[in-house]
Amino acid sequence: MTRILYESANGDVWRLVRDPQSGVAMVEHKPNASSGGRASLIEIGKFLRAGANGPEHQALLQLIGTLVND
Repeated sequence: MTRILYESANGDVWRLVRDPQSGVAMVEHKPNASSGGRASLIEIGKFLRAGANGPEHQALLQLIGTLVND
């Protein structure tokens, strides 16, 4: 099961996925075809530490925020 976090105007896609080997939740980044299109998995903490100011980072933080009750 995957969930799209963000799709950029240039065709890059970020998804929340489970690593098929470990079962750990990860962020998958699939660049657009002109950038090679090869998907990579990034541990959530590392993803958020690496420049968490982008719209893809904000989308993940918003998703996490929906899990917390007021």
